[in-house]
Amino acid sequence: MNRKPLKKITDEDIATYNEKGVVCLRQMFDKDWIERMHAASFDYMDQDKGNHRKREARIPGEDARFYINTFMSHYDDEFLDFRNTSPAAEIGATLMGVDRVRYWYEQLFIKDAGTSAPTQWHHDLPFWPFLGEDLVSIWVALTQVSDETSGLQYVAGSHKWDKFYCPVTPDEDPAFTDLDMETCPNFSDLKDDPDLEFLSWDMEPGDCICHHPLTVHGAGANASPSTARAAISIRYLGNDVTWDPRPNVMKLPEAPDLKKGTFPNDDRVFPVIWERGTAI
Repeated sequence: MNRKPLKKITDEDIATYNEKGVVCLRQMFDKDWIERMHAASFDYMDQDKGNHRKREARIPGEDARFYINTFMSHYDDEFLDFRNTSPAAEIGATLMGVDRVRYWYEQLFIKDAGTSAPTQWHHDLPFWPFLGEDLVSIWVALTQVSDETSGLQYVAGSHKWDKFYCPVTPDEDPAFTDLDMETCPNFSDLKDDPDLEFLSWDMEPGDCICHHPLTVHGAGANASPSTARAAISIRYLGNDVTWDPRPNVMKLPEAPDLKKGTFPNDDRVFPVIWERGTAI
């Protein structure tokens, strides 16, 4: 299994990430990683592992699931190894232009074939107890991804809008609702707007999408009758980040020893995963 990205991240890739807020990088994770984490992901779901944030959003009367779990590396060595030794951390550091990254958290997304549950349009930072620019999500495809199987769609450049939309989960969990915040528009209804640029990609296992935490994104149903869509999204933080435990944000498995407005340098909760020129 590869520890370094299989392909060089180019200056063009970095410029695209900075300008558009999202970039798709092809074949960064080898077959061994994909096979290992595909098996680990479905095993994790089937065994109902983890006791923190796990959601299943279903349309009434529909058996197909939209399964989401968080912080798997706290409970499962397969995900811990992926977090610590896969190329994801170096990919994130390169795109953010930093020499060190710390772990933030990971999520597992599995959409069964035939689930009509969408991923509502949103961006990530309003869910998180942080403020800052140096946060990145590495969304790793474990299966083939297409528009039919609920491929992610992004609004290019939306990370520069100076917007902070109210968080919304697939099951519309009221714990995240802040009535004082602006509701994120349903951008599926705005596809003909000439002022908006939408980005999406067909993906093969081992490809990854990397996005800024304020880049707006969503996805439709998995309309395939036979193919589940599975992905791991792992998040890292860099330099320009401060701790901001606002109401209506995610709860962590362990509470960090931090003051609001300070850099999240708690090595127990946010360990350093990758540092340039150093083996972590």
